[in-house]
Amino acid sequence: ITLLIVYIVPKYFKAIPAPLIAIILLTTIYMVTGSNVRTVGDLGAITRAFPNFLIPQVPFNLETLAIILPYSLSMAIVGLVESLLTAKIVDEATDSHSNKNKESRGQGIANIITGLFGGMGGCAMIGQSVINVKSGATSRLSTFTAGVFLLILILLLGGVVVQIPMPILAGIMVMVSISTFDWKSFKYVKQAPRTDAVVMILTVVIVLFTHNLAIGVIVGVIFSSLFFATKISNVHVHQTIENHFYKYAFTGQIFFVSIDSMMNQLDFSIENSQIELDFTHAHLWDDSAVNAIDSMVKKFEDKNNTVFVKQLNTDSRKIISELSQLNETHLT
Repeated sequence: ITLLIVYIVPKYFKAIPAPLIAIILLTTIYMVTGSNVRTVGDLGAITRAFPNFLIPQVPFNLETLAIILPYSLSMAIVGLVESLLTAKIVDEATDSHSNKNKESRGQGIANIITGLFGGMGGCAMIGQSVINVKSGATSRLSTFTAGVFLLILILLLGGVVVQIPMPILAGIMVMVSISTFDWKSFKYVKQAPRTDAVVMILTVVIVLFTHNLAIGVIVGVIFSSLFFATKISNVHVHQTIENHFYKYAFTGQIFFVSIDSMMNQLDFSIENSQIELDFTHAHLWDDSAVNAIDSMVKKFEDKNNTVFVKQLNTDSRKIISELSQLNETHLT
């Protein structure tokens, strides 16, 4: 019945949010009929009082930090990911732009203050935000209003709130899940690059099996980074030869992953020639790239070749000057 109300009522009547109609109507029916269903009160008692300021009675030492750090990191990852995802969804729904850094800072400060009053850490909630926006609340005032109204519900109507049947709330969340799910994802999986599809599916599967969004996000980020490193690790080397003058033109990102690909394309059997290494379309990223340049110059010079390194961009020349064994005669 909840599903039907939330789905059908908005098509004909929008003055009152359909989820609120479902909660009031069906809770009233439950209280009148005395149906045998689980209620909010079955999940725990609601304290109808303001929280008190408190500092946790725990030793402030490294042992305590070691206990809470894994949980705090997990909560921080999940909270930030869900908040940023919620902000993106709300921005699209309201055709607006939010400052993600400001939202994250506000969330962090609020969680510190909440903890000093015995509250749980929280974050932006996709489900509640979508209900909020779909009900016509599109300004920051709606967030403040929701908090104040919840406080009033607990302090003044706590006895009624505990009687709300859980199936009603479950039905509302089912409809929220359906409305927030990006059904285009299935089409995207077929059309997206294979690595992107693998990362998305792997993240979802891990979250479903571990019931831990943090683990899924971490694994997804790791695999995404590995795939990205592999994708940009292909360095193309173009060779031209003219009267014992060899020119190698490098194209791509040169770092520890791409070195083998680059070195395998060079012919180190050349003797008694001039060799130009052109890095116009390449970039050196780390000390492994610098060592690779030093190595190829030395191998060519061991065969009595004259080697010139040309067209390094500013950053690449800087890292060469700091880490390389090449002298000024090599660089042009």
